[in-house]
Amino acid sequence: MSSTPLTRSEAKDLTRRRLIRAALAILDTEGEAGLTTVKVAKAAGIAQSSFYVHFKDKQDLLRVLGDEGGDRLRRSMREARRRAREAPDVTEHQRDTFRIPLEAICRHPELLRILHRARHDPSSSMHEFAKEASLAYRDHHAADLAALGYTADNERDRRRLEMIAEGINAATNALALGHLEGRYPDLEEAVDVLVSLSKGALRMLKSSSAAARPPVTGGTMPGDG
Repeated sequence: MSSTPLTRSEAKDLTRRRLIRAALAILDTEGEAGLTTVKVAKAAGIAQSSFYVHFKDKQDLLRVLGDEGGDRLRRSMREARRRAREAPDVTEHQRDTFRIPLEAICRHPELLRILHRARHDPSSSMHEFAKEASLAYRDHHAADLAALGYTADNERDRRRLEMIAEGINAATNALALGHLEGRYPDLEEAVDVLVSLSKGALRMLKSSSAAARPPVTGGTMPGDG
């Protein structure tokens, strides 16, 4: 029995996914220096000219990797926070909100390093994208804290909410990279530290809901994941 032929749209999407998977594999093994359009096309099993049907250049490909990785991670984080919010006494649900971003970074750490460098290098063609990605994670995290009942009724509280979200995100990135570099070999210990940091920081915020409980705050950049 023969399989149903793919439509043009389905075939195009399949090729795009192959290119993305190939790019991530090259980043993971060779770093940014090894990522070229020639290598990506070859690894995906397509002609190099076909690469440009899907992406303008390498920078465009990196932006897509950051965008799609960020979207997936934020969806996973939101679902983890929902579970933790609905079952606040289940410790593992709360710990998942920190474990998920740590594991996401560890799967594709080079993407985080690229975005981190670009964010702090105004001359980088990825600079504005990296800044926007970082702000998106912060705002997403802050919105989830607000949904948990942590109030931001005035400018000071809104600022503190953003600072806590950004601080936990930065700590998540730092501990994930420390784990990859061998300084913090036990990832569960990093989860413990993030839970404690979050609890301490959230004491600064007023809670408008008795159901709002501190540790449901994990977050990060793509691959700041």
